[in-house]
Amino acid sequence: MATFEVEERIPQSAEDAKRVHTYPLIKQCDMYEDMRAEVTELCVTGCEKFPTDNEAAARFVKENVDKKFGSAWHVLIGEDFGFEITHEVNNLLYMFCGGNLAILVWKCS
Repeated sequence: MATFEVEERIPQSAEDAKRVHTYPLIKQCDMYEDMRAEVTELCVTGCEKFPTDNEAAARFVKENVDKKFGSAWHVLIGEDFGFEITHEVNNLLYMFCGGNLAILVWKCS
């Protein structure tokens, strides 16, 4: 019989708590794997580049996704929103970055 010990890591400071929740958490995605990886990277880069300006981060992501995958992309970045959208198949990404910052990227033409 094997035994194991679980050590629960509790953040000791605000910086530790921030570090725990900095990875991108994908909640819903129907993109192909390569597109998902590129769009996720753009979202993380935009949020790191503009940490206090969600509008500028969304603009950064939209402009880069439009260049890379063609036009008609939409980007929404915020902390408290709901959504009901129509989108093209294989062109939706809903994720969280930095803990509570939600990012929605979709294409509709």
